[in-house]
Amino acid sequence: MALKKTKSIVHGGKRVSEILEAHQLFFSGKDGGVRADLNGANLSGADLSGVNLSGALLQSANLEGANLRRAKLTHVDLSGANLRKADLRNTDMTEAILPGASLEEAQASGVEFFRCDLSNTNFQRALLRNANFRLANVHGAKFSGADMGVTILRETDLTGADLSGVDLTTTLLPRNYSPAKAEGKSA
Repeated sequence: MALKKTKSIVHGGKRVSEILEAHQLFFSGKDGGVRADLNGANLSGADLSGVNLSGALLQSANLEGANLRRAKLTHVDLSGANLRKADLRNTDMTEAILPGASLEEAQASGVEFFRCDLSNTNFQRALLRNANFRLANVHGAKFSGADMGVTILRETDLTGADLSGVDLTTTLLPRNYSPAKAEGKSA
């Protein structure tokens, strides 16, 4: 299935391509700039590769199957967003807000999740190789069945995260990590 161009997607009476252009001006501090408000937008299957959405509002947006490769999503609010089967490879999501978001079966290898709020996020069966979760809040996150080879979890409190069925042999884990503690089970 071909990806949708942002010119063909409308949200709040405007083309998404126009919203992204105004956001770029906003991010650059130029006249005419407006922060992208795509809360609740249907961006499923959209081609957003390489787009700068830093600081944008995407709460409860539908990004299922969207291409976000190499996008800049720092400080973006994706609370409750649907990113199921999205392509997020090599995306910078530093300090992004994703509580309750679904990244189920997403391709998220090489993603920078540094200092993100990933509480109650669904990463089930996601491809998370070489991703960086340092200092991220993963309380209540579900990683069951995810591929986390060579993933960085150092300096991350895994208490309350579900890592069942995850091969952690090549994952960089926090010092004194205990699987029973992380999964919320008593030792």
